[in-house]
Amino acid sequence: MRRGGTWVQRWRVPLGFLVAAIFIVLARPRPLTLVAGGAVAVCGLLIRAWASGHIRKNDALAVSGPYAYTRNPLYLGTFILGIGFTIAAAGGWVLFCVLGGLFAALFLGIYLPVMRVETLTLVQLFGEDYARYAAAVPLLFPRLTPYGGDEGGRGLKFDMNLYLRYREYRAALGLLVGLSVLALKALLVK
Repeated sequence: MRRGGTWVQRWRVPLGFLVAAIFIVLARPRPLTLVAGGAVAVCGLLIRAWASGHIRKNDALAVSGPYAYTRNPLYLGTFILGIGFTIAAAGGWVLFCVLGGLFAALFLGIYLPVMRVETLTLVQLFGEDYARYAAAVPLLFPRLTPYGGDEGGRGLKFDMNLYLRYREYRAALGLLVGLSVLALKALLVK
């Protein structure tokens, strides 16, 4: 992998903004879809926040908090957030299917290759420790019990400094802006 990462890693956020813009143009939000989708999106946001407070990128293998259940809780949170935004934007089943298909294509096309590259990096950094962890913990969709027994899910405490260092609050701001634009569109476009 090159120093700056793969092109997919570098372009995933700009591509996400592009797809969000397409969502907003196509969106036909209704009050019910805004509330339901917003609630689902907030769940994804909370998973991302929880994960960001447990990861020390490239310094230590994260196995506590949500990392005891899935190897990629940040991406799981992104997936749930995206589903919520899709629900919020779609005023009907047909539009939900169109937007959901667009979101699924973006997610699979970007995040699966990124997870593969990150896995290779973690194998290089943490070797056998990562191999044992990867054999026990699913790539994306979580297991029901924590890795590492009772301590796995509780091990290290959430660190707010990590949340701030990784600027995870930007995801919350992005969701707030996106839902606000959808709410405005719901009010203005009948």
